Amino acid sequence: MLDRKLSVAPMLDWTDRYCRYFLRLISKHAVLYTEMVTTGALLHGNRSRFLDFDPSEHPLALQLGGSDPQALAECAKMGSQWGYDEINLNVGCPSGRVQSGRFGACLMITPELVADCVKAMRDRVAIDVTVKHRIGVDERDSYQELCDFVGTVAEAGCEIFIVHARKAWLQGLSPKQNREIPPLSYATVHRLKRDFPRLEVIINGGITRLDQAMEQLERVDGVMIGREAYHNPWILAEADRLIFGQSQSPLTRLQVVESLIPFVEQETARGTPINRITRHILGLFQGQPGARKWRRALSEGAHLAGADSGLLRQAAAHVVEAANRSGEPHPTA
Repeated sequence: MLDRKLSVAPMLDWTDRYCRYFLRLISKHAVLYTEMVTTGALLHGNRSRFLDFDPSEHPLALQLGGSDPQALAECAKMGSQWGYDEINLNVGCPSGRVQSGRFGACLMITPELVADCVKAMRDRVAIDVTVKHRIGVDERDSYQELCDFVGTVAEAGCEIFIVHARKAWLQGLSPKQNREIPPLSYATVHRLKRDFPRLEVIINGGITRLDQAMEQLERVDGVMIGREAYHNPWILAEADRLIFGQSQSPLTRLQVVESLIPFVEQETARGTPINRITRHILGLFQGQPGARKWRRALSEGAHLAGADSGLLRQAAAHVVEAANRSGEPHPTA
């Protein structure tokens, strides 16, 4: 059983294995999710590229995109054999590209198909199969329709629902606009938990601070944080203590940098361009003296020929220098 009190959302082009390794240095217990991986990519593409991960990333969930029950079942089995702790079905992405493949948020209109997909996956794996969805799509946004969706999928054996507390407009809004324009309705998710008390309900959308997460945990079973955890990853630093009740002290920001360096050396030795890693760590010192110099040093240096792990130490030196000048708390504290 995973402890899903706090998780980091699956984010396309962002939560790859380099990002997840970095985030795991900050929180040992938050559940991490892959980017959405389509069934076609796994069945016909380079599986290792999409599925490989470092063992330190556990607890770790694989998010799948698809709508064919048998294809999803095969990919779920693949993910389970690869060592993932959970398989999640994307029923929330509103992009046109995803809709053209008949998956993502448009699946909310066909709860029976989602139920078939969940059942097919559950028949093939022993790990949890979960669903991430919206509170509605287009004009299909009544609370009764949401309950019908959740109830139908729950009958297929799904016990864990991650609910983005916004509806989605399938036409007329971009994915970015769909994350911002439809109003949040936390009350709808809270009501869903009250009406389905045996289900595990995780809330997602607009939560940017741990104190907000702790307030939500009084009404739901878990909280999923998205883009804020990417742009300002240090919000996760106190999660293990405040959310999961762990007593050990988190690493300092500079200790995170030092812990990341062996991984950078390992990956660059394999031929991985260093910018694939450094692009994910630009926000580590957000709000701290020297943060701008940190970002600039990484952004400019990562594209130079021969850039290696020394770039991280050079960038961190700017932060230390700025902290010494400002008299503010040192990043090693």
